[in-house]
Amino acid sequence: MRVTRERYVDVEPGVRLWAEEHGDADRPPLLLVMGALASGLAWPDELVALLAERHRVIRYDHRDTGRSTWAFDENPYPLSRLAEDAVAVLDAFGIDRAHVVGMSLGGLIGQLLVADHPDRLLSATLIGTGAVSTTPYVRPDGTRVPAEELPGPSKRLLEFWSLPPEERDLDVELDHRVEHWRALAGDALPFDADWFRERERAIVAHTGHHTPGTAHALADASGLLRTDELAATEVPVLVIAAPAEPVTPPPHAEHLAQVIRGARIAEIPGMGHALPPQVHAPLAEAILRHTGR
Repeated sequence: MRVTRERYVDVEPGVRLWAEEHGDADRPPLLLVMGALASGLAWPDELVALLAERHRVIRYDHRDTGRSTWAFDENPYPLSRLAEDAVAVLDAFGIDRAHVVGMSLGGLIGQLLVADHPDRLLSATLIGTGAVSTTPYVRPDGTRVPAEELPGPSKRLLEFWSLPPEERDLDVELDHRVEHWRALAGDALPFDADWFRERERAIVAHTGHHTPGTAHALADASGLLRTDELAATEVPVLVIAAPAEPVTPPPHAEHLAQVIRGARIAEIPGMGHALPPQVHAPLAEAILRHTGR
């Protein structure tokens, strides 16, 4: 039976996560894990629908995003705790093992799940993220580059992120978010500002306010390296290569595929660090080809 149902998941006393499932309940489960400070609704409905043609798809709001509990000031946590939240979501839906697709911080969380909870994963797909590994990158000519020397975010993004925080009314906040997406999307594909604005307007309505979050930027990011575990994993992993990626630009995807045992790589032409309509079909095709292996 096809279902579209939402629920709240209690992950610890005083912390609840909003979650939603789409698709037939008897299909293989697929958990979508979004990036830092982003609601689960940042996974576009159109992409979710494509994945739900073959999967029971679950998306959720991290703590301190969307309709989930916002309480970082009273209850701080390390970034690694977000991986345990993902496991708690699977538990709440009665899922023993799932395919996991993670983007940005969600891709980092996906790596932690591969390393720490391989028994809960059918596969993992990692998008727009760097490796939690100290293994050097090996160029095509055989030279080795230390992981810490791989390129960082674009100058344009760094300048955007350096802007001082300020209170904004809704329209100004939406303008700000759209310009952030413009910088994240890269320059390879036409940018539809109206589409991104409506996506963010829906997220604001879902959240109930337009105050931007800061928790994930403040959370303790220590203890994330999983070099040995990734090199030995048996979880099937797909790495999405985005040639216009400005946050973890090439060759981060190639490096990630090198450090994870048996990982495959698939390039989505024109893709940056965003999910505009142009990438929905090829991205869904790549994910479904991977989960169907």
